[in-house]
Amino acid sequence: MDTIIKNLSEAVSLIASENTWIEGTAIQQLHHVATLSGVTKVVGMPDLHPGRGYPVGASCFSIGRFYPALVGNDIGCGMSLWQTDITTNKLHMDKLEKRIGSIDLPLDQNWHTEIAELGLSDVPFRHALGTIGRGNHFAELQQLDQVLDAVSLQTLGIERRQLLLLVHSGSRGLGESVLRAHTEQFGHAGLEQGSAPAEQYLAQHQQALHYAVGNRQLIARRLLNKLRAEGECLLDVNHNLVSAATIDGQQGWLHRKGATPTDRGIVVIPGSRGDYSYLVAPIADSRSLFSIAHGAGRKWMRSECKDRLNQRFGVEQLRRTSFGSRVICDDKALLFEEAPQAYKPIDSIVEVLQQAGLIRVLARLKPVLTYKTREECC
Repeated sequence: MDTIIKNLSEAVSLIASENTWIEGTAIQQLHHVATLSGVTKVVGMPDLHPGRGYPVGASCFSIGRFYPALVGNDIGCGMSLWQTDITTNKLHMDKLEKRIGSIDLPLDQNWHTEIAELGLSDVPFRHALGTIGRGNHFAELQQLDQVLDAVSLQTLGIERRQLLLLVHSGSRGLGESVLRAHTEQFGHAGLEQGSAPAEQYLAQHQQALHYAVGNRQLIARRLLNKLRAEGECLLDVNHNLVSAATIDGQQGWLHRKGATPTDRGIVVIPGSRGDYSYLVAPIADSRSLFSIAHGAGRKWMRSECKDRLNQRFGVEQLRRTSFGSRVICDDKALLFEEAPQAYKPIDSIVEVLQQAGLIRVLARLKPVLTYKTREECC
């Protein structure tokens, strides 16, 4: 375990094995975060990769100040998992794909009541509610592939013969607007705890969290409606946020950018669209800043993907996976950028977390049908 959670310096740790693919730029970004005023601890997860100035797949603890830039522009990005009543013995892929069609346009007036019930009628960027967004966001129908803890699955209400729906999305343009307004006024210097600007950001941050949770619910309901199915939300966990926390007796601020909390119960760690996802029970540990990986983590930069893959795969090939699952995506560039080859193998991430004593695996999930945004309308 001690060889998995490596101390790179007094303030910087990395959860990785000798075989974990970690870019040097991401390590440099970890060390840079540790130089920020008030920062006492930075931890890189095994899915760590470089971000725009700050690492993705990391947690950071600071005292007296917090840093909106460490949360990033998609405040509240996270995962929700739904149990559906679609049975595996009646799968008809052509029918499922046709029924889904597109969910990229704004919700129509038939959704006004549900939007109001979620308390989202007057939020900024209301027109983007119920849409996934670009990048690595997705919605995916999955089926149970392996069960390691049947009792926990039964407690959650997961039925082996029924498909699950995993939704990965966030606060859309709202989170981006919050970060942009903050950095235009304050740059990257962070905010002093208790100051008026800090309180203003935290209020906007909370609104974005609320938006993100509601958005995932609307995405799931929208898909279920198109599939003529029913569903129930089993879990919903954010992995981009900052929150007040006490760690090793010190009160401060815990930032997570692509890092899943261990204090929200059972969570999903997804792979790429052509890989497994894992349902896990996190194990709280201050050495990881009470966080675990949020996914597989990128291996290639987006700008590299097409050149690396276009001699090996055509567009239609990228819409199918080695599992026999399908990908709904009309954006050819996104198909290359989000190809399974661009991501680390999810098994390697899960294995490291197990070796570090940070998770207990409950089940393995296999993709059936993945929806990536068809067009950016919002």
